[in-house]
Order: sequence, then structure tokens, then C-alpha cells
Amino acid sequence: MRVSVIGGSTVTESQAKSAERVGRRLAQRGHTVVCGGLGGVMEAACRGASETDGRTIGILPGEERAAANPHVDVPIATGLGHARNALVVMNGDAVIAVDGGVGTLSEVGYAGVFDRPIAGIGTHDAPGVEPVGSAAEAVTYVEETVESRGETDV
Repeated sequence: MRVSVIGGSTVTESQAKSAERVGRRLAQRGHTVVCGGLGGVMEAACRGASETDGRTIGILPGEERAAANPHVDVPIATGLGHARNALVVMNGDAVIAVDGGVGTLSEVGYAGVFDRPIAGIGTHDAPGVEPVGSAAEAVTYVEETVESRGETDV
């Protein structure tokens, strides 16, 4: 399964560790991390996944694949700026949000539009977001929800 990990591009050490645990847990469970490919939550989740031999995809806002953080396996340059947020969410079967500002909120909105289950760790209180307290809870929530729907696009 592919899971979109979204969140702030500027994060505290605690938020980065949380995102890293999400990436690590997803990789341990055999899932691919999809993200916006840059820093903050995106880089931390990719770092956690790559340190656990997981696969990562970064859907970048700019035109240069080289702009991706060093833990992205597959960088995808879009040249779309923030409009790429729709692609980040669309390319996951589920979404895990860690922290985040208005960019993350737009991705949460797209997750609702595309009917993706959303687990949230310290993120927006928005319709469709299931608040969870840990990476393990987030991964379990998205796995169980996607499985119950029978809808993965592997």
C-alpha cells in the first residue's frame, strides 16, 4: 500500500521524530511513503522509511528532481507549486498527517475529496481526520480502514 505522509515543512525536533517513526513503521509494514519530497515532516518520514529499507516517492512542487530531500527514492518534478498537493494525496491509498500548517490543511481537504482515510498526529481538527497518538496507531488506523474498504491501488 502507498501512504501519503503530510505535514509541516518546518518542524520541531519532536515533530520530526514523530514523522520519522511514521516512516519507519510504514516501511516495516511493507508500505511505500509518498510525500511532497522536501524538508520537515516529508524528509523525516522519508529518512525513517529509508533507514528501514523502505521505498519513498517525493512529488515535488518545482521542476528539478534534484531538489528532493536525500531520502527520496523516486523524485517526481511537477512544476505545479502547491497545486502538487492534490497529487501527493491522490497517489496514496491513505494519509497520515503530522503537524502542519495551511499547506497540510489543503492536503487534508484533498484527502476528503479523494475519500482517503486520514490519521492525524497533532494536526488539524478537520472532518475526516482520525486523531491518533502515535505512529503505530496511525499506521494501524490506515491499514485497517483501507483493508475494510478493500480499496488499494497497488
